[in-house]
Amino acid sequence: MAKKSKKRRRWVDVVWGIVIVLGFALSLALIFNEQIKLFMVDQMSQSSVRSAKTLKTSDIDRNKKAKASYNFAKVEALDLSNVSKAALARNLKPIGLISVPSVRIYLPILKGLSGNNLAVGAGTMKPNQEMGKRNYALAGHHIHKQTTLFSPLENVKTGANIYITDKKKVYTYKISFQKVVDKSQVQYIDDDQGDKIITLVTCSSNQILQPERHIVRGSLTSVQKATTKTLRVFDGK
Repeated sequence: MAKKSKKRRRWVDVVWGIVIVLGFALSLALIFNEQIKLFMVDQMSQSSVRSAKTLKTSDIDRNKKAKASYNFAKVEALDLSNVSKAALARNLKPIGLISVPSVRIYLPILKGLSGNNLAVGAGTMKPNQEMGKRNYALAGHHIHKQTTLFSPLENVKTGANIYITDKKKVYTYKISFQKVVDKSQVQYIDDDQGDKIITLVTCSSNQILQPERHIVRGSLTSVQKATTKTLRVFDGK
């Protein structure tokens, strides 16, 4: 009986030890939740850019045919849960790259506004968008880390260049104006806003449920063939 009692106590001690370790790990995760999320987003974004740089034009043409969602109402703030889902998805299909060198934005462009897309790069906001034509609209998250995703746009200056590419051509736009608007003012992404323009949309701050959006508008100034030289603007150097 004494041996059974000691064995039972040992098992109880083991179980309690496991509970304490798991509790400690959970506490650390809660404390460092934001830091973990920011690290994961930063790493995924950089990895996606590297992957997008290796794409062939045939890969991009195929990715453009993928189905996509453009439902603004389903766009969620980034939290550790949906960032983790994006990390596990591994099915992103880049259709290009965007660069704003003046504020060190270097991101993949992905088709649609899915949570996975917006966790790593810039998402197209309308179906059938074409670079260099009409109003090419892209959305990106503004988060606490000021060097990640579209967060640096808060520091961009009018007159700075925005570059995008589909690996066939490099399109250069010059920022013509910026404006903070209510999230309901979705007309800024409509094609009737102008021709050969680009519109970047992000939250005006990193606050959750932020009701205002920062609009950055640029006008097309040049179109060049994508070569080793012209694609250097996406290298982040």
